[in-house]
Amino acid sequence: MKNTISSQMLKGILEGCILKIIGQKEVYGYEMNLKLKEYGISTVSDGTIYPLLLKLQKQELIEGEMRASEEGPMRKYYKLTDKGKLQLEMFEKQWEELSNSVNNILSIK
Repeated sequence: MKNTISSQMLKGILEGCILKIIGQKEVYGYEMNLKLKEYGISTVSDGTIYPLLLKLQKQELIEGEMRASEEGPMRKYYKLTDKGKLQLEMFEKQWEELSNSVNNILSIK
């Protein structure tokens, strides 16, 4: 059996993961997908990433800026806004609480 994260489980945490990655370094959409794969989240398609980036931008958690690329067409680079930084802090606290609780339950013998 292939070990993949179910899309339903991933859906709830992907936004926080995207905020964290953007908070480390400004990235463009395709690079975001590569970063997620680098961290072991390989089941996310571009068709999932771009709508999420648009949603986060509409919520004013990130902002995008078009820039020239040495490899070809212009790319939209994303960075966190102050509101996005606060959202990321809240996500990290909630994730720690939730993961601790789930780990406690899973450790029941």
